[in-house]
Amino acid sequence: MDSTLHMPPRLTTPDGSPRRVGVELEFADLDAPSAARLVRELYGGTIEVEDPHRCRVTGTRLGDFTVELDMRSAHPEKKADADAETEPGALDTMLEKLRPLWGRIGSLVMPFEIAAPPVPFDRLPELEALIRGLRERGAAGTEASPLFAFGLHFNPEVAADDADYLVDHLKAFLILSPWLRSEIQVDPTRRLTGFIAAFPIDYAAKVVDPAYRPDRAALIADYLAANPTRNRELDLFPLFAHLAPDTLFAAVKDPHVRPRPTFHYRLPNARIGDPGWSLAQDWNRWVTVEELAADRGRLDSLGAAYRDFAQRKDLDGWAAEAGQHLAGQHIAGRLAG
Repeated sequence: MDSTLHMPPRLTTPDGSPRRVGVELEFADLDAPSAARLVRELYGGTIEVEDPHRCRVTGTRLGDFTVELDMRSAHPEKKADADAETEPGALDTMLEKLRPLWGRIGSLVMPFEIAAPPVPFDRLPELEALIRGLRERGAAGTEASPLFAFGLHFNPEVAADDADYLVDHLKAFLILSPWLRSEIQVDPTRRLTGFIAAFPIDYAAKVVDPAYRPDRAALIADYLAANPTRNRELDLFPLFAHLAPDTLFAAVKDPHVRPRPTFHYRLPNARIGDPGWSLAQDWNRWVTVEELAADRGRLDSLGAAYRDFAQRKDLDGWAAEAGQHLAGQHIAGRLAG
């Protein structure tokens, strides 16, 4: 296994500051206060308990962490979201009292999630200690039960927001998606849930065509028409909500979408129970996407080849073909393991 962290070709944001990446990690068998105490032990800070199933750890050396049960009904409604002039009725009061119990029941199958603050790429290895600590305290990953469908999400800031940059990265991801799924060996339960659904083949074939060069408005419109859901392996809703909020929210009514200038890459498994697993493996696979996006010649060549495989309905064969190409570029070998 190669634990060396690789860097993408472009390292700064549109304003010239170093790019950062947020990390979201799902797990079970460890409650929010216990996970929050681990964060404090590793990175310092102060624990704020918002409810029995949600804690924040503020002022750490990396920034502010959130640890919570990934289940909206387990958390009290925030005052800012409520109508301040409406007095709660008896039913509302009863439901609020039941939320902790509902959270305990939900925690049997729903994941807890640690959302780490955005960190510069070169500080990503500091989060490896968090994975080790969770494992040592008995936290379980997606491999621990057929009921678990837990993921690792990366949210790398974009290096640019022009149409060519966005199109190149979407093309690269669509071209490499079958290979990524093969390399990651995406958990069967995660595949069945639909949260990380692959892009429709017809849409992917359209986008990877070397002739596909829309402006940003047309790119977003095409994406929303073909993907009216955030449940994609690479979710661009947060990025489009940042770049074109009126367009995005006119088409999407989803309270989970938060505008962010990031790609939301959600395909990797959270293999916390596996001592051989690290963030570096899956991060380096994402870097492979950015490397391909930065090479227009390879991008167009592989896009044309992908379309041929898609027409034959042979994307499993395409995964092997893409892997052979990457091996020829001396990339796949460094990602083995």
